[in-house]
Amino acid sequence: MKEYQRKQLLERVNREAATVGASIPDRIEVQGEEVPLQEFVFEIKRRETVPSGERDRVERAKRNLRRERIERLERIEENEVSFAEGERLADSIIGIDRALDALESLGPADLESEEQRQEAADRKRWMRFLRKALGRDDGGSGGGSRTRF
Repeated sequence: MKEYQRKQLLERVNREAATVGASIPDRIEVQGEEVPLQEFVFEIKRRETVPSGERDRVERAKRNLRRERIERLERIEENEVSFAEGERLADSIIGIDRALDALESLGPADLESEEQRQEAADRKRWMRFLRKALGRDDGGSGGGSRTRF
């Protein structure tokens, strides 16, 4: 794959609105195991909140999806694949992101912990804004491997 093609793919998967209009893959291989991803996400999303008994299962699924996303992204970043394979990986990464977005948007079983999580996220966004406004942000020069997780 040519360098400009690799950069295009990386920009595509890291674009903030990449998941808009994207669908969750029917099945996906995660950590060497075939997973019916769409069925799992829809099953969990049917509920308004995740019961405490299912919370561990959902959290484990999210961790595995994030790990799989990173591995696929690294394959593109390290230019280990052809452009066609890179496109397939990019599509699958966007599908993983769509699934993660759906799982992250689930209503919390514990409203107090959700409120704390939201406050922490707000503080983090505020600090990022202040660093940027004060010119102390390095502009993300971390080698292009920035993910949303």
